[in-house]
Amino acid sequence: MYVRELQWIEPVTAMRRLAHRSHLTFIDSAARNELLGRYSYLTCDPFGTYTVANGQASWNGEALEGDPWGVLRTLLANYPQEHHPDLPPFQGGAAGFHAYDLNRTLERLPALPIPRQALPQAILHFYDVVVSFDHRDERSWIVSTGWPEQDPSLRSERARRRANDFVTLLASPMSPRVALPGTVGEWRSNFSREGYIAAVRRVIDLILAGDVFQANIAQRFSAKVSPLFDPLTFYERLRSLNPAPFAALLRYGKLTVASSSPERFLKLEGRQVETRPIKGTIARSADSREDQRRAEILQASEKDRAENTMIVDLLRNDLSRVCTPHSVEVARLCELESYASVHHLVSIVRGELAGDEDAVSLVRACFPGGSITGAPKVRSMEIIAKIEQVTREVYCGSIGFIGFNGHMDTNIAIRTVTINDGVAVFHAGGGITAMSDPEAEYEETLAKAQRIFDAFRSLEDVVHFDRNHR
Repeated sequence: MYVRELQWIEPVTAMRRLAHRSHLTFIDSAARNELLGRYSYLTCDPFGTYTVANGQASWNGEALEGDPWGVLRTLLANYPQEHHPDLPPFQGGAAGFHAYDLNRTLERLPALPIPRQALPQAILHFYDVVVSFDHRDERSWIVSTGWPEQDPSLRSERARRRANDFVTLLASPMSPRVALPGTVGEWRSNFSREGYIAAVRRVIDLILAGDVFQANIAQRFSAKVSPLFDPLTFYERLRSLNPAPFAALLRYGKLTVASSSPERFLKLEGRQVETRPIKGTIARSADSREDQRRAEILQASEKDRAENTMIVDLLRNDLSRVCTPHSVEVARLCELESYASVHHLVSIVRGELAGDEDAVSLVRACFPGGSITGAPKVRSMEIIAKIEQVTREVYCGSIGFIGFNGHMDTNIAIRTVTINDGVAVFHAGGGITAMSDPEAEYEETLAKAQRIFDAFRSLEDVVHFDRNHR
């Protein structure tokens, strides 16, 4: 491995300078604090690409036999890397997304209509070079592994050459900013207001009948964007309006994924595992007294605390499948965290990964995250498919990295927009329990969606959304 420290540069500036390169991945701690938002990572020009489509894994476009999760583990094992504790944790490895619909490689679920431009169930690019940023200390580095060269001398030579290439790229002019993101058409949802409320009531009936304890139901918003639409400008606007500690921008050819997620899915550091489920949401107010009152209402909400506690129990069970006995513990339960447009209740569950397990088996044991399915998980996913009747794709999957050094950090892909083939899509949902108020649940989805709608607005462009139009 070759490491070169750089003069500090803001990650967004660096992103603009690499924006023209292939398969840009920006793992962005846009809301910064030492515990959640200390590091960001930027990379591009991968040496290999792992994808899953219709349950079939591929490497650089060539189909590979076997279980997709086992294939990923085998590929990662080809590029072993020691961990350097003095650097940010991502030091080369696989980065990208696992779509929610990858759950179909784990469970038999009801069939859904396939979109005309269906996304893969997973895209993970293998990066030999990473630009890492430590926001606390304002330090940045180029970390170059030299992979995929196997010969040690050739690998060392490649590592230096590739690091120098990135130094040159980071000194190049930034891609031009577009003043306005371009026009956006009328937003449509797969639910009318009445339809979503009816869906919530249906879930409540299933809960009362004993099918599940809770299920997460989302509505899908979509709109056409003009050829002038600039995804980079849009992402900068989104991260400004809705800064989040687990944000990300993926620019993979015609596909852009822009995430402003506040929720960590899984972190693996050494053998220590952490997940941070969010359950319980209330819209914020511009009035400080009213905002404080709403935060207190959320903290006292029996419904929201019960919802959070049920998911904590589910995640304890998931983690126990791959962690050492008796190591799984709840470090925090239902504590308040505040973001740009909403307050959340957040819990933290931790454990120690068992000796024969790794990052891939950890993701497999927990995927998709329980906070965006429900409990029990499999029955909740069946209900979600039958009620929503659309593929979720990246939404409620995860975005992040699995390092060659075994470390991992991933988000839950909520507050996440995909822009593909001239269409922007995002979802907003919530967990439904027996105590849910259907009208309030609908309004909660709009509160979660508001900052994304705002990010699409411009001085010459008004975003329209008819609540009663599908």
